[in-house]
Amino acid sequence: MIDSELLEILACPETKEPVKLAEQSLIDDLNAKAERGELTNRAGEKVERQMDGGLVREDGKFLYPIEDEIPIMLIDEAIPLN
Repeated sequence: MIDSELLEILACPETKEPVKLAEQSLIDDLNAKAERGELTNRAGEKVERQMDGGLVREDGKFLYPIEDEIPIMLIDEAIPLN
């Protein structure tokens, strides 16, 4: 998983808000939606890869996926959370 020191310095690239690790239940739900072809990222592209985890923006509006223990902190790759 992500090193706690790294987690402390990571922030949303758009708003600079802090991020926190997503609950496993949220990741499981998003991975199930991705498997069914129902999950899109902020750019409107279908999310096809399974996530190892995710970082949720402080306001709870977006999740940045973690793949192969690497957080993908790109605005267009963020997954909107409704």
